[in-house]
Amino acid sequence: MSQNIILTHEEIENKIRRIAFQIYETFVDENEIVIAGIASNGYLFAEKLADYIRKIADLKIILCEVKIDKTNPFNPVVTSIHQEEYKNKGLILVDDVLNSGTTLVYGVKHFLDVPLKKFKTAVLVDRNHKKYPVKADFKGISLSTSLKEHVQVIFEKDTSYAYLS
Repeated sequence: MSQNIILTHEEIENKIRRIAFQIYETFVDENEIVIAGIASNGYLFAEKLADYIRKIADLKIILCEVKIDKTNPFNPVVTSIHQEEYKNKGLILVDDVLNSGTTLVYGVKHFLDVPLKKFKTAVLVDRNHKKYPVKADFKGISLSTSLKEHVQVIFEKDTSYAYLS
């Protein structure tokens, strides 16, 4: 299967930097924010965002891993931190690719059960093929692709990239 690189390592780093600044601008009045990454690539993206935000802002960042059963999203969502740790705080739900919106909408639904000060979403790649009314507040790139095409993001220390196959 052929791969078309849509984001190089350098481009991903630039997108992370830009999104980190956008998040900081949105949450500038907060002392503490929660960055909740959907396992597994969404969490890796969340870690990279958190690292960059720490470089540019004096915000306490709580990282949270969100586990959603992608084959059966009606199963309970599991988070690596207790809801008391994100209650009444600003929260950003992060995933690598927004395909149909299923994963993101079930993640949003989970966090709506708890009062939050501010709630935003971030993705690296937005595919524009949603079956749910969910949007990314912060996105690295928007792609209009065919339904048969697949976007994959590879996060490695010095060779991260995204490709379309």
